Amino acid sequence: MPRWKALASQHLRWSSPVAQGLVLCIITFGIVLPLCCHRLLYSYYYIKSMYLNDMSDQFLAESYERGQEALEFWAASRSTTGSAGFSNIAKGSELLITVVTARRTEGKEFHYLLQVMQRLVSLLRGCGEGRRCAEVLVCDVESGPLDNEDAALLESQFLVVRRSLEEQGKNQAHANTFEREKRDYVYCLRKGWELARPKNLIVLEDDALPRADFFAVIRDLLSRRFALHTLYVKLYHPERLQRYWNPEPYRILEWVGLGLVVATALLLILSHGAPFSFSLSTTHLLFLTLYIMVAVELAGRHYLLEARRFSPQLYAVSPATECCTPAMLFPGNSSLRAAEYLDGSFCVKGNAKDMVLYQMARTITGERAHSIEPNLVSHIGAFSSVRANPSRPRLL
Repeated sequence: MPRWKALASQHLRWSSPVAQGLVLCIITFGIVLPLCCHRLLYSYYYIKSMYLNDMSDQFLAESYERGQEALEFWAASRSTTGSAGFSNIAKGSELLITVVTARRTEGKEFHYLLQVMQRLVSLLRGCGEGRRCAEVLVCDVESGPLDNEDAALLESQFLVVRRSLEEQGKNQAHANTFEREKRDYVYCLRKGWELARPKNLIVLEDDALPRADFFAVIRDLLSRRFALHTLYVKLYHPERLQRYWNPEPYRILEWVGLGLVVATALLLILSHGAPFSFSLSTTHLLFLTLYIMVAVELAGRHYLLEARRFSPQLYAVSPATECCTPAMLFPGNSSLRAAEYLDGSFCVKGNAKDMVLYQMARTITGERAHSIEPNLVSHIGAFSSVRANPSRPRLL
């Protein structure tokens, strides 16, 4: 028998670790993961052609239902002035939440702002009697001829601030979409500080829906030492960009570390029992490490992150990523520094406000920026107020 045939026969016997590893990979990556993950939106196995349209339509239907419910809620509350209890803002509060909003020409029926404000009120009421987790300010940056109807509906319940007509004219001068968006953001940052002088500031865009543990996690974040020395903490990063296979160095370390830890545990188990004959060797440890790394990446890192919601202390803080700004925490008076940095840059496509802040935090000595995972808000905005919208919005 030729030598190569003898070697092949030797390695393909079931008792051979090579054969066992091959079978394990075929079963895992060819059968188990496809069956388990083909409906998971952020998995590599997700079958877009079969499920994306239906899932997107369901997402829009649920958002529409929440929007109509929020509209009824605030319409009923309007008759009772100040029933929400947020029309007056106390200075020097521990936390101010500024919600930036503008009128949408498309998707008005989803009432994103009303959804966000209803969720905030629900969470704030859960803080307990006589205790307020945060002050809330609505910053309406609409500069068109038509009013922002949702913001107007909230005026009896919240303090709503707007630019004067003269300020609106200056804001529109010599500005593209990205520059206007940046100027609006700077206005809201400074207005919040001017009115409340808060110890900490959160800026939410009007389609960033807070999750149930929002305030518990914020309290934990602000109690950590790093919060004293950061320009901002991003509370949201698009789920589709949360994979390990991304240009974020810390994720590579997390990926390899996870693979090594789980592979070591598996090796200890498999080395003591049938049907596998793995041993405590470097080669087998390397194989199982790569096996675990590939498995978690294909299944979707997003779903692994969701396990951290078990406790606020389990949320991971890491260096800030580039995109995006639906929800930002500015500890201390860092919102003023952020406003200055933004003021010093002219925004264009490819250098929007999120990129400016990211670059400033990386290049200015002494500045740092962080992100938290998993996300503390859900991005519900299928229709943008400042950019062109697709005729049929999709989740991916």
